[in-house]
Amino acid sequence: MEEPPAIDTECLSIDPQSFPWPAQPAEPTTHDHLYEPASPLVLNPPPTPSYQADLTTLQHAADILRSNNVVAFPTETVYGLGANALNADAVAKIFRAKGRPSDNPLIVHVSSLKMLESLLPLSSPHIPSVYTAAIARTWPGPLTILVPRGPQVPLAVTGGHDTVAVRFPSHPIARALIEACGFPLAAPSANTSGRPSPTLASHVLADLAGRVPLILDGGPCGYGVESTVLDGLATPPAILRPGGITVEELKSLPGLEKLRVYRRDFVDKDMEAAPTTPGMKYRHYTPEAEVILFELAEQASLLDTGTAKLRNAVNEFTRTHLISSEDKSKIGIMRTGLRPCTQGDNSEKREAISSGVVMELYLGETADKVARELFKGLRTLEERGAQLILVEGVTEEREGLAVMNRLRKAASRVITIS
Repeated sequence: MEEPPAIDTECLSIDPQSFPWPAQPAEPTTHDHLYEPASPLVLNPPPTPSYQADLTTLQHAADILRSNNVVAFPTETVYGLGANALNADAVAKIFRAKGRPSDNPLIVHVSSLKMLESLLPLSSPHIPSVYTAAIARTWPGPLTILVPRGPQVPLAVTGGHDTVAVRFPSHPIARALIEACGFPLAAPSANTSGRPSPTLASHVLADLAGRVPLILDGGPCGYGVESTVLDGLATPPAILRPGGITVEELKSLPGLEKLRVYRRDFVDKDMEAAPTTPGMKYRHYTPEAEVILFELAEQASLLDTGTAKLRNAVNEFTRTHLISSEDKSKIGIMRTGLRPCTQGDNSEKREAISSGVVMELYLGETADKVARELFKGLRTLEERGAQLILVEGVTEEREGLAVMNRLRKAASRVITIS
C-alpha cells in the first residue's frame, strides 16, 4: 500500500463531561429513546470557558470530517479513526493512514436508530427483529451488529459484502462528534494496522503522528477492548468477535439463547478468508516485542497454583533458551489473578515472578480490569525496552473470553502449563 504523505498532526484535549447525555433507562421497553438523541449543541451545559473551548474543538473535528478527512477520537472501547462512512474517498483515507488491508471491513458508528436505518436497503428499511432485545439492553454501548447493507454504504466499508457492521457508542465525545457531523462514521481502531489497539491518545500519536490531521484526547477508554460483534443474521446467531458485552449477557436475551462463539464453538474457513467483520482474518494486537502466552491446562486451578506454575514456566523458558542475565533484562511479564504478592504495578503488591526483568506488570484481579489494562500493558512494556513479553492467561468466562481472544492473536506462541 502506498505510504501517505506526512502531514501535521494536532492532538487537542477535550473533556467528555462537556457533553453530558441524558441518562438512559436501565431496561428500556422501547427504542424510542434512541431515535431522537439530543444534539450536543442544545444540551445547554453551563456556559463555562472550558465548555466553549471543548465545543470549538468538537466543531473543528467535525469540519475536518466534513471535508472528507479523518479524525481520531475516543470511544468507550478503544480510540477510533473516523471518516464519513458514506463517502468512499474519505473511507480510503482510513485504510491509507493505518496501512490496513482493503478486505478488512470497518465498523460504522451511529448516534441514533434513525441513522442506523438510513444505512439499510430501501426495500427493507427496518432493523432485524433478532436484535431488538440486544439493542434495548446494550445500546448505547460496546455491541456491534451485522445488518443488510444499503447501496448508500460504499463497498469499501464492508470489504465487498452485502452486510455492514454497525454500533452506537456510549462515549459522550464519540456521540457528540457523530451528531455534530450529521452522518455516520466508519471507524476502526486508531492504530497502525496489526498493532495493539490504542486506549490513550498518546498511543494514537505514537502510531499515527504525521498520518492524521487531528487526535481528540478524551482521556483513557473505559473497556479497553473492542466491541462484541454479533451476527444475528446467521442461524443460529453467532459472536464473531468477543468484546465489551459478554456472551453470557447476550445469551440471556430472547432469540439469542442458542448463541455460538466463532472459533470456540465453530469455524468457517470461507468466512475467515473473506471476513464480514474486523478481527477475523489478520493477525492483530502485536507489539514489536514477541509475545508468549502461558495458559493453564486446567483453568479452574489458576487462582490456587497459577503463580507457581507460571514462575516455573518462566524459569524453564529462560533456561532452555539460554537467556543470559543481560538478555533477561529484555523480558517483560504481564500478570493476572488474585494471589497476594510483594511487587507490582498500579499500587498493587504482587509476588514477583522473576527478578531482573525489564518490568512486571499486574493487570488486575478480575477479567474486566485485565481487559482495561491489556493493550496499555503491551505498549508500556514495549516502551520500556522489552523484546519478549510473557503473559499469564485468564479463564475464558465473561470478559475473559475477549481477553484471551486478543492475547491469542497477539502471541506468536502459546505454552500450555499442565
